[in-house]
Amino acid sequence: MNSVSVSNELNELLNQDNVHVQLSVPQLVEKVLKRNEGVLTSTGAVCATTGKYTGRSPKDKYIVEESTSKDKIDWGPLNQPFPEEAFDLLYNKVINYLKNKEEVFVFKGFAGADKQTQLPIQVINEYAWHNLFSHQLFIRPTEEELLNHEAQFTVISAPDFKADPKVDGTKSETFIIISFERSTVLIGGTEYAGEIKKSIFSVMNYLLPENQILSMHCSANVGLEGDVALFFGLSGTGKTTLSADPHRRLIGDDEHGWSSNGVFNIEGGCYAKCINLTREKEPQIFDAIRFGSVLENVVLNKETRVADYDDGTLTENTRAAYTIQSIDNIVDPSIAGHPNTIVFLTADAFGVLPPISKLTKEQAMYHFLSGYTSKLAGTERGITSPEATFSTCFGSPFLPLPATRYAEMLGEKIDEHNSQVYLVNTGWTGGEYGVGSRMKLSYTRAMIQAALEGELNHVETVKDSIFGLHIPLHVPGVPDAVLQPNKTWNDQAAYEKKAKELAEKFKVNFEKFSKVPAAIREKGGPIA
Repeated sequence: MNSVSVSNELNELLNQDNVHVQLSVPQLVEKVLKRNEGVLTSTGAVCATTGKYTGRSPKDKYIVEESTSKDKIDWGPLNQPFPEEAFDLLYNKVINYLKNKEEVFVFKGFAGADKQTQLPIQVINEYAWHNLFSHQLFIRPTEEELLNHEAQFTVISAPDFKADPKVDGTKSETFIIISFERSTVLIGGTEYAGEIKKSIFSVMNYLLPENQILSMHCSANVGLEGDVALFFGLSGTGKTTLSADPHRRLIGDDEHGWSSNGVFNIEGGCYAKCINLTREKEPQIFDAIRFGSVLENVVLNKETRVADYDDGTLTENTRAAYTIQSIDNIVDPSIAGHPNTIVFLTADAFGVLPPISKLTKEQAMYHFLSGYTSKLAGTERGITSPEATFSTCFGSPFLPLPATRYAEMLGEKIDEHNSQVYLVNTGWTGGEYGVGSRMKLSYTRAMIQAALEGELNHVETVKDSIFGLHIPLHVPGVPDAVLQPNKTWNDQAAYEKKAKELAEKFKVNFEKFSKVPAAIREKGGPIA
């Protein structure tokens, strides 16, 4: 089957009477309730559960091996090849499955706020609540744009369709398969809505660099004077929380492009973790969860339908999806200038990295390629407690191209725009996970505020003896003792042992970057 036949099959489905195209939010909410896919919360949001799949399934993600793209893809465990013939057969099965459903839902919109490079997309859903999710997460067209909308990429999501590994060539009943030649993403066997969002991000991570645009897994905001900040980090490190700053306007919370004109949001909404969410700590996120928003796997009081954000019974990876317009303090459209400050966020389960440190150019490139953090419970299947991991460019599961392609582009832009780069540890202090405690959010906010306002540009620093990082000795609003991790541990021998253990993990991980310039390897990483 070629792209033409894929299009014909798709058109046949879309022309059926059971297909609802571009339903409004109220219409979708009505469908969700009528079909018993979810319930209304006390604030008017829809709450749905996703069954056994409460996080992404990276081992079930594939890219079709096609002549036009196979020489560009960084093949491996994260970008597994899938045969064209097997994809075509599975595609036919899913299309025929949807043809026989009572209802199918279609959302038409865009990925990328920059009009010059945005990607027209359509999302075809078996579930109404997934279509509502898509309406919240992607950029919604105006009435005029909808009239002329022609999708250049299609996501087809059929959660109740289970693959047969012996027949279909998958590893399990679940599959997330991208075909760049057919401009199609095929999803089945999982109800986790995040797969829809992240599949389009993976697509953009392939397409944007082809246009000399850096695609980034980061949040972004802008200050009153137009200064732009980027926040890189994996799920659970604080991207969404820290970028939702009442004193700065939000550009976006998770996915961005950096072109010759500046930064733009790839999405039209936010997908925030909401475990332990409170209005006091995160007022913008808390108040955004209202009519039209979608909650995933959040436990509700059965009578009052009030959300219990402290209840992680279903998963620690509880989520809220809402449009960026649900937040008052935003940039609209989601476009801004070049970044003045770049922050790499890590949740260090070892408890040995400084809460904030200034990075040299070489250190910035080293830590960007390393992408160290701890996977937190619930973000992926099988993760039940924090686990040290390295995710290249803070987003390796979503990068179809070799990591060095993105790193080289970032390095060039840091040089060109003289961006200041900081490593911020939002993880543990005073000991490793299980012994120490999580860094106070108020301290992290104070440190980042100081960095954004330029207060750390000329502050006195001390060089960490193991990691070589430059640690500020004073940050307004933060106790000095908190800034140096060795001073927060009661057992200095235990600290040094754990720090050297992590340093060795950095070195071993970095061995895979054999073509990286020597200066980055020698001056960027641990020194002990």
